[in-house]
Amino acid sequence: MSYQIWIAYMLACWVISISPGAGAIASMSSGLNYGFKHGYWNALGLQLALLVQIAIVAAGVGVLFATTPWAFLVVKWFGVGYLLYLAYLQWTAPTQSIEIQQGLPNKSRSKLVLHGFLVNMSNPKAIVFLLAVLPQFLDLSKPQWIQYLIMAATMVTIDLIVMAGYTGLAAKVLRLLTSPAQQKYMNRTFAVLFTCAASLLSFVHQ
Repeated sequence: MSYQIWIAYMLACWVISISPGAGAIASMSSGLNYGFKHGYWNALGLQLALLVQIAIVAAGVGVLFATTPWAFLVVKWFGVGYLLYLAYLQWTAPTQSIEIQQGLPNKSRSKLVLHGFLVNMSNPKAIVFLLAVLPQFLDLSKPQWIQYLIMAATMVTIDLIVMAGYTGLAAKVLRLLTSPAQQKYMNRTFAVLFTCAASLLSFVHQ
C-alpha cells in the first residue's frame, strides 16, 4: 500500500466514522449515562467488533453475507432486535441525581464492552460495506495480510478518536442535566434514536 493510497483510505475512514450510526448513538448514550471515563469502555467493544468484521472480510467469509440471503437476514434481524432492546432499556431507564450516576455506574466495564461489541457486530451492513470498500485499497502485488493490518489499525484508531468525541460530548451534556425531567427527556431521545437506527437497519438489503 503506497503512501498516497493510505492517505485516501485514511480520509475515507474519517468520513465513515463521523457518519452517524448505531455506534455513535451507543457512544453518546454511554457518555450520557456514565460519563466519559466509564462510558468510553463501550467504544472498546465497538472496535473489537470492527476488528472481527475486518478479519471476516480478510478471510473472504464476508462474501457469504453478500451472497447468502439467510445468513444476511439472520444477522440483520438480530441487530434490529438488539437495537430495539436498547431503545426499551433507554426509555425505561430510571432518573437519579447526576452525582449518583457518575459515582455508582450501574453497568460494569465488561458489560459496556459487550454492549458495544453487540451493537457493531449485529450490523451485517458493516461487513458488506467493508467487503466493498477495503479491497479497493489493496495492492494485489504485495502481501495482503500486512495491508489489512495497516487498514485495521488505521480504522480502529480513527474510530476510537471519533467515538471519544461522541462520548465526551454527551458526558459534557450530562453535567447540564440537573433535574429528573431533563434526564428523562434525554433518555427517551436516545430511545427514539435507537428505534430509528433499528428501523433503518430493517430496510437494509444485500
